[in-house]
Amino acid sequence: MTQDSQISRTVLPIPDRGHVGLTTYDAKDPDTSFPPIEAVRPPEEAPNVLLLMIDDCGFGAASAFGGPCSTPNIERLAQHGLTYNRFHTTALCSPTRAALLSGRNHHTVGMGGITEIATSAPGYSSVRPKDCAPLAETLKLNGFSTAQFGKCHEVPVWQSSPMGPFEHWPIGSGFEKFYGFVGGETNQWYPALYDGLTAVEPKKTPEEGYHLTEDLTDEAISWVQQQKSLMPDKPFFLYFAPGATHAPHHVPKEWIDKYKGRFDKGWDAVREETLAREKELGLVPADAELTARHEEILAWDDVADDLKPVLARQMEVYAAFLEHTDHHIGRLLDSLESLGIMENTAIFCIVGDNGASAEGTPNGTFNELISLNGAAAFETTDFMTSHIDDFGSPSAYNHYAVGWAHAMNTPYQWTKQVASHFGGTRNPLIVHWPKGIKAKGEVRSQFSHVIDIAPTILDISGLPEPAFVNGIQQKRLHGKSLSYTFADMKAAERRETQYFEVACNRGIYHKGWTAVTRHSVPWEFGGTLPALDDDVWELYDTNTDWSQAHDVAKDHPEKLAELQRLFLIEAVKYNVLPLDDRRIERFNSDIAGRPVLVQGNAQVLYRGMKRLSENSVLNLKNKSHAVTAEIVVPKGGANGVVIAQGGAFAGWSFYLHEGKPKYCHNLAGLMRFYIEGAEAVPEGKHQVRMEFAYDGGGLAKGGTATLFIDGKSVGDGRINATVPMIYSADETCDIGSDTGTPVSEDYTSAESEFTGTVNWVELQAGDDNHDHLISPEELMRVATTIQ
Repeated sequence: MTQDSQISRTVLPIPDRGHVGLTTYDAKDPDTSFPPIEAVRPPEEAPNVLLLMIDDCGFGAASAFGGPCSTPNIERLAQHGLTYNRFHTTALCSPTRAALLSGRNHHTVGMGGITEIATSAPGYSSVRPKDCAPLAETLKLNGFSTAQFGKCHEVPVWQSSPMGPFEHWPIGSGFEKFYGFVGGETNQWYPALYDGLTAVEPKKTPEEGYHLTEDLTDEAISWVQQQKSLMPDKPFFLYFAPGATHAPHHVPKEWIDKYKGRFDKGWDAVREETLAREKELGLVPADAELTARHEEILAWDDVADDLKPVLARQMEVYAAFLEHTDHHIGRLLDSLESLGIMENTAIFCIVGDNGASAEGTPNGTFNELISLNGAAAFETTDFMTSHIDDFGSPSAYNHYAVGWAHAMNTPYQWTKQVASHFGGTRNPLIVHWPKGIKAKGEVRSQFSHVIDIAPTILDISGLPEPAFVNGIQQKRLHGKSLSYTFADMKAAERRETQYFEVACNRGIYHKGWTAVTRHSVPWEFGGTLPALDDDVWELYDTNTDWSQAHDVAKDHPEKLAELQRLFLIEAVKYNVLPLDDRRIERFNSDIAGRPVLVQGNAQVLYRGMKRLSENSVLNLKNKSHAVTAEIVVPKGGANGVVIAQGGAFAGWSFYLHEGKPKYCHNLAGLMRFYIEGAEAVPEGKHQVRMEFAYDGGGLAKGGTATLFIDGKSVGDGRINATVPMIYSADETCDIGSDTGTPVSEDYTSAESEFTGTVNWVELQAGDDNHDHLISPEELMRVATTIQ
């Protein structure tokens, strides 16, 4: 019996084995004997594991799955591995990632929606229960090295500040190394980065060639090299989840130019061409049908001719973004080859955490913050045409139109967020493991789900599902290992039933049949939602109707009723109930029942505080307010930022310019309002203050800003309109500098550091709060767009 076979791994951490035997007085005594210290290692057959997760990429986007976006490196994985064409996600970012990393359904681990609208209901709390230990923790406690690079959108909003707590951050969830960002999206040129728990700045500027995906890849390659240099006998679990291809779609111009003119034909033609290629590749049956385009999605022929070039450019940028991402995935794969470890590295490549995103509005957007702040009317065709060459660049925060999202989900209905239909949930999966899988370039069509990945990794590593982790008895995993499909293309599928629910869009799969109901669509927020019981259910027999093209509910009412009942059974079992389509209530933390970081009408921030998300800072929008700072000016005067919130696409900054106090309000990048003091702040300790008197009468109104030095007014002026909803999904509030993109055109981020000392800054909100005028539809639109 080997020593490893004597180790019980169902209780983690693996208990220490105490010394049994004679204890001598003198270590020199010949009877002195102790067993050697042995580091924890997994079973010998355990491979390295690389888990790849691309963001917001639909079934029909990548060329590896017949799409128009070139992905040669994903193709190489498919050619030498297995392609799964009936693999599914949850239809939304945070839920998919929580399910992936736990092996359990998303509501069971508290992630029924995004973290920003969490409630106290167990299925929607955004808090992972302690009896659902994450996969990384299980692997780490069994002797794997663990690391995550890229996106983490599973941290409850009240735990997302630099003060934590950190049990839901990657470092607290089993990953020994984390380099990436916390949140739904980030600027690819100016990301808000963390190395572990420490905020760090990008190593270069965009002008010097910086891009986040390249940076993440460099870090991942370096970590693998170091791990194999220092611990060659220890396998790794590497989770690589770049923010690509989530909006904003940022990519160097030379990649965009490769696609010039490729999408002038429009999204309807692209759908037809994509389906033809999918059939050629054997990824869908020859009789699979292209589902009808819904009336909510405009036909390309009905798009105004002067808008078509802008829309085509949006898709050129997205295609380049995906190819650029594939290129860097290829660099990571090449590094495994060069280290000689590709043979025994199991790679799971999931092309999309949900279907393609339709959150870019029907016409797309040049700056997402414009539409999020209710100013979409400013994004006219003329406006976007004037910026057509800037899409994808550091001066844009762009997203593509709904029609392109629909096309990237070919041949299925709907998009991301619509969990009822395959357009929201069916994503490509490729498994590549030369040592463990002999079949090459084959397709597997067993119905599978993101919760099946964790048990598969444990299975191929020779590890049992733990019964106890850190002293807490664990819930069983909901997923089923996919290893039964590796050697048998025709193996009977082991997942016969799976529920789906996001935003009350819900469905159930059972033995080839699907019963589904769409409650809402991502880009429509006006009007009243129907009562849940009034939702219309559809029925599809996917045994004969691959793409859910033909609703047969009227022909099989008994089958529909059977599946509706089964959905409720599964919903009760996995914490889906109560279904929750409330909007404004979920933004009120008191009603929703979640903690908040900032309370009251005042907040003091101190020297060195950086990277504070909007949830971490007092909300000063739509009301009068004041910003007061105590600063120390050195001999010769000072310059630089005292406090800034947001960035180039929306925000405000209070700073010294040529020694004088100055305030900038950036209205969604459309215009900037500047107020400057007439006097410089003298040497020594002083208070500088900005008072804003809000006009009132609604949202986004203007007001008068007055600047003070030690209580003396030194300047005032008008701000004609203000940001009403959100400054950014990723840019932060900083004391003593302006990280990321600069709010003001008076300085660059590199030049923004305050040359004196900022001791503290106090924010004070007035009583004339107009936030109650924000409609629930607007609040929900903001939250769901940035997920």
